Amino acid sequence: MLRPSCKLVHALPKPSSNNSYHKSGVDLQDTFLGLLKSCSNENHIYQTHGFMIHHGLDQDNFILSQFFHTCSALGFVNYAYSILTSNPNPNIDLHNTLISIFSRQQHLSNDAICLYKQARAIGLYPDTYSIPFVLNAAVTCLITSRQIHCQAILTGLSNDVHVATSVVRMYSSFGCISDARKVFDEMRNKDVGLWNAMIVGYVKGHDMDTAKYLFDNMPEKNVVSWTTVIAGYAQGNQFSQAIGVFRKMMSVEGGAKPDEVTMLAALSACAHLGEHELGEWIHSYIIKHRLRRTVSLNNTLIDMYAKSGNVKKAVELFESMETRSVVTWSTVISALAVNGYGREALNMFSRMEMVGIRPNAVTLIAVLSACSHAGLVEEGRLYFKTMEEKHGISPDIRHYGCMVDLLGRAGYLDEAANMVKMMPFEANAAIWGSLLAAARNQGHVELGEQALQHLTEVEPHNSGNYSLVSNTYAALGRWSEARIARKIMRDTRIKKLPGGSFIKVKDTVNYFYSGDRSHSQCERMYRVLSQLNRESKTVLHEDYWGYEELLDVDNPQEGHL
Repeated sequence: MLRPSCKLVHALPKPSSNNSYHKSGVDLQDTFLGLLKSCSNENHIYQTHGFMIHHGLDQDNFILSQFFHTCSALGFVNYAYSILTSNPNPNIDLHNTLISIFSRQQHLSNDAICLYKQARAIGLYPDTYSIPFVLNAAVTCLITSRQIHCQAILTGLSNDVHVATSVVRMYSSFGCISDARKVFDEMRNKDVGLWNAMIVGYVKGHDMDTAKYLFDNMPEKNVVSWTTVIAGYAQGNQFSQAIGVFRKMMSVEGGAKPDEVTMLAALSACAHLGEHELGEWIHSYIIKHRLRRTVSLNNTLIDMYAKSGNVKKAVELFESMETRSVVTWSTVISALAVNGYGREALNMFSRMEMVGIRPNAVTLIAVLSACSHAGLVEEGRLYFKTMEEKHGISPDIRHYGCMVDLLGRAGYLDEAANMVKMMPFEANAAIWGSLLAAARNQGHVELGEQALQHLTEVEPHNSGNYSLVSNTYAALGRWSEARIARKIMRDTRIKKLPGGSFIKVKDTVNYFYSGDRSHSQCERMYRVLSQLNRESKTVLHEDYWGYEELLDVDNPQEGHL
């Protein structure tokens, strides 16, 4: 038999002669809500339910809904369901509450759909809340979702903007963008939520052009609208466009203000573009406007400072964080490693182990990368050897790639080549490229040729591999083989991707590609380049005639740019 909990019994109101609790429904409701907040176990749930029945609160939909939510939070959702099914006066509001609770828990999604069907079976009609709730539960079955949409049409609910928004989200989640767009276009009265849902659908479908078109034509934009487009560009590696939209957002007077998620997307773009000035401005904005400093936001700030070379600021930010995730530790370790602080990166990893944070696969990649950059071969071997035994992480191809790079840089070519042969994966282009670079640096012609052959087999249509092959032979003075590599590339019609670069001038990022003449200052720049080219040729040592000839053969227009 369940025994009452003393803690909750003392909180229960004692019977009074004047029955004051029945005089004020507000006081009674407040008392009940206070009891709900005190619930922490199954006994409390039973006692609170008894209090509800005793005072007639079990007929109040709001009170029952709050009770259902508490049952769910404590893991007693079955008890809430038993109360609903035993209710002599069922209504759609209570069913909606429980459908919503079920739909937020993946393992109960089928129960949410079943409860929706039960409501229909007993004659309850869905309302504008029922459809969005049950569609949230039907995310794994397109057929069921379509059936629910059809029911919304038959009951006339499809004309409600909130229902339409949920339907657009549903179709977008299944990749049915055309169906989502049809629902969107048929709605006469669209609110910002519906516009945002459609834009999110195009972003998830990697159609940023259409997403941006809709965004530009929105009658009203909120922070979600701006953030969706900024994040979409950033996730699609269109970082310059992401920064452009962010700058426009900040320039709109009286417009939506960025939140933590907006800043997260913008900082990610800053990190990849090296926009450290804008990144620092964003950091100052976050502090000035007291935006919530989430762990993810701090992690992105650390990454931004690291990629701009400001390791000191990255570490300072790390040290100031009260809460750190495994991603935080991995980010700062990687920041130290790629900026040449290999020993410090390993010390940071030791600190991570001491405070009991369990590393993940990415952490070990950062650690092995630190060993590679610092030339710490023995340490790298030890970390690689013990990562599965000590941390329960099986090395994947990225870890093997780090070890090949470490051994190759340190001159252990035979060991590196043997690791490539023995690893339980097919070596990818990155590994063969790393081995080739090591062979070139050490003058190991035979191993270099093997790596070259595998590299062209793994990525036969990558023009960069053939260029690398040609340049490697040229560096060894083997001009005939270099020309053959270039000829193969031409004969197989592999298109060489143009080289590119960019530079920021007065808050504008200027991009340049080989052979491109679209820049407004194009003619002036080419005149300067031609002058530099002529001056450089006058000082070329005659021993380089062979390599210069190779360039001329490969690109007959090289001389006149």
